[in-house]
Amino acid sequence: MPTESSLRMLHLGLGSFHRAHQAVYMQALHDAGDQRWTLAGGNLRADMAETIEALHRQHGAYTLETISPSGEHRYQRITAIREVVPYEPSLRRLIELAADPGTRIISFTVTEAGYYLDADNRLDFGAFPDLAVDLQRARSGQPGNTLYGALTALLRARHAAHAGPLTLLNCDNLRHNGERSRAGLLQFIERVDDTALADWVRAHTTSPNAMVDRITPRPAPEVRARVKEATGVDDPAAVMGERFIQWVIEDDFCHGRPAFESVGVEMVASVQPYEEAKIRLLNATHSCIAWAGTLVGYSYIHEGTLDPAIRRLAFDYATDDAIPVLQPSPIDLGAYRDVVLDRFGNPALRDTNQRVAMDGFAKIPGFIAPTVRERLAREQSIDSVAMLPALFLTFLQRWHRGKLPYVYQDQAMDPGMAHAICAAADPVAAFSGDGTLWGELAGDQRLTQALREAVQRVERFVAEHGR
Repeated sequence: MPTESSLRMLHLGLGSFHRAHQAVYMQALHDAGDQRWTLAGGNLRADMAETIEALHRQHGAYTLETISPSGEHRYQRITAIREVVPYEPSLRRLIELAADPGTRIISFTVTEAGYYLDADNRLDFGAFPDLAVDLQRARSGQPGNTLYGALTALLRARHAAHAGPLTLLNCDNLRHNGERSRAGLLQFIERVDDTALADWVRAHTTSPNAMVDRITPRPAPEVRARVKEATGVDDPAAVMGERFIQWVIEDDFCHGRPAFESVGVEMVASVQPYEEAKIRLLNATHSCIAWAGTLVGYSYIHEGTLDPAIRRLAFDYATDDAIPVLQPSPIDLGAYRDVVLDRFGNPALRDTNQRVAMDGFAKIPGFIAPTVRERLAREQSIDSVAMLPALFLTFLQRWHRGKLPYVYQDQAMDPGMAHAICAAADPVAAFSGDGTLWGELAGDQRLTQALREAVQRVERFVAEHGR
């Protein structure tokens, strides 16, 4: 059996966000003298190969640069990741770690689209070939590289090893992420026809909802150069983020956890009000600025945020339509909105519109449609929130014509369907009638009319403010 000093949190997805967020909290515990828990992790796909190799050579250590809105730089050496697992299709070492009794938590960072869930929390195997491939792999006992294909392999090994209960912890932007990922995982396992594993997962795992927040751009080459100049360490795995950091977790761990509350993590009974504020006032606003900034010719988030016209679009959306449907709340939502906009205006982050604009077909239903739905249910105006999907439709039409200044990435998008929307005789009606984007709101005439008017305002906005 593991000792108290050998407990492990295994993380899937060693990208910039994990290393600038969850690993930082674990480092804070270590710095405070509590080293009972450590991190291990690896990726489920053959991406970030150079970074993973650098982390492996450095035994998991790397340098974190944080920058405040006023431009203050700080540097911290992070050593909390004690094992970096290089990618291999068999996921052999990740499976071994999952089956080790010392592993008590498996956490993961996945994009919204990486859950393959529709508005009813159902997996769509027909729409996502990689998910269907992983289903066949799982039926033949092989691991996959989607979240569900990988977790099925890891949990099978743990079940077979009788290694004890396990907490499955999301560290990403999906609303109700614990509940929804658990629903997807169980659907996947049931389609595999592994009844024994499904029963074990229900009885021996928990999936707390969680909310995470720290803007973490993809590291540019100058981050490595600044780290070397400031610290003397040439670190190819250096990562950069803003000074602000937040983690809110429902306290539903079934086999122990680190003392996260001692280092600033908010352990709560329900994460919902924090999650809704973040998704509506930060994530949706972030997308608004990225789409608008791209349309008028900016490359970076801070450029759009510091443009008074784009900032006004974001401010009005938050103030007029989002904040009213979020109240009552334990959070000062007006102050939260202002802090968010100040954070987005940090020029040192150089966060790109390309990064933030991605996955619009997941962000419309996840970040924006709920506000539209709740405003309409109250028979209230959706003029301000309608500007966000209108910006995205205008953005999408540029993609359709090959006129975007960068490659657009969207895991949830069916390119053929997206092109069909843009090529329709009435693109607004086609867009507002799409069930993937709008669920039960699809085809609602109030939505269609508000979008039609908002698209006209966007066209005027771009004409007046384009660079």
